[in-house]
Amino acid sequence: MSEENKRTVRSTLTRKFGVSEKKDERRPRKDDGEGKKFGDRPTFGGRSDGERAGFRSDRPRGLREDGSKREEFGRRGEGDGRFDRERRPRRFGDRPFGRREGGRFGDRFGKRGDRPFRSFDGAENAPVYRQRPEQKEAVVDENIDEAALEARAAQAETAPESAGNPPWFRKLLAITTEKGREREGRFLGEGVHVVDELVTKHREIVIAIYVAEDFENEALIEKINDADITIHVLEADKMKQISSTVTTQGIIAHCRIANTKPVYEASRSVITLVDAVQDPGNLGTLFRTSLGFGSDGMVLGRGTVSPFNPKVVRGSSGTFLRVPFEFDIDLIDHINFLRSKGYTIIATDLHAKQTLRDIPARKLRKMAFLVGNEGAGTNPYFIEIADETVKIPMSSELESLNVSVAHGILSYEAAQIQEELK
Repeated sequence: MSEENKRTVRSTLTRKFGVSEKKDERRPRKDDGEGKKFGDRPTFGGRSDGERAGFRSDRPRGLREDGSKREEFGRRGEGDGRFDRERRPRRFGDRPFGRREGGRFGDRFGKRGDRPFRSFDGAENAPVYRQRPEQKEAVVDENIDEAALEARAAQAETAPESAGNPPWFRKLLAITTEKGREREGRFLGEGVHVVDELVTKHREIVIAIYVAEDFENEALIEKINDADITIHVLEADKMKQISSTVTTQGIIAHCRIANTKPVYEASRSVITLVDAVQDPGNLGTLFRTSLGFGSDGMVLGRGTVSPFNPKVVRGSSGTFLRVPFEFDIDLIDHINFLRSKGYTIIATDLHAKQTLRDIPARKLRKMAFLVGNEGAGTNPYFIEIADETVKIPMSSELESLNVSVAHGILSYEAAQIQEELK
């Protein structure tokens, strides 16, 4: 270490802590000639005689400059009626619940505590109750899923005969499924109205009737006996196995598959072409609508649910056999066939510019209109090859109608047109 550095260290150690020897480098003190020091500043308000700004040191406490008495803190001067009472902070509980004492709203609406409760009928002192929201019962689907029916039938076929499933009962279980109906050429019609319709209108296809042990409709039983149809009594568990509903009505008809084809050579005719309608309830409604408006037949294209599905049979109340129909049909070939027979092919389209009434009457003597799938609508290719496209006039707020509703409107219009052409 050099000599200069050694002297610097010694000098630093001998100096007092916190005291600097560089006095000449400090900021020079401002001197106005009077030698003022720290603490010599004027008092608050800029006065140097001990009097603060706005106050006089020689004035008695509580007096104004003109000698008048200053009122005490928290009180207003007397003489003004609005401020005669002492003002103090309001505490919780000072004002009775439900009452106002001349406040802002007290004069207009009165004292709430003096008003009795009123019910809607005006009775005094009657409590007012909040109305409960309407309780809606949950909608239960009475239909058993097709997959569940197939599983039930498969289990019954593999079960031994000793388990209580004789061969005749296994055949009944088989026709609860689509494959079983196609293989056996049979179908089941379930319910009082369905069996009544089949026995009354289609006796020739009914093979037998199965009833539960507790079935008590004597009028229907007598009608079945008059038609010379065999009645078999089933135990409750067996009736439940062949039923396609959760709650069975206790009567099922075992029938042969049969249908009548439409007559295409008539001079006037209305035919419905069904494109891939998959909901059995919708197809059952299409059959009932066709029967109600005098349709000459229905053509069920491929992809449409089978008309012998138990839900379709029940949805049509058994009337589906009174409507001539064909099923599992190639609609493209059939459209060409119908056109050769003089039919005008009419497709429904949301973007169509005309209604059914706008088409010339000469084209409507024989008409076949298309109705499409519930979700996708009519196949765009069928719309393209159709002779005419029509729309159903309705509010612009609604995009489309249910297929069965649209079919009902078109069937009504077609029936009116056919009546006018006579």
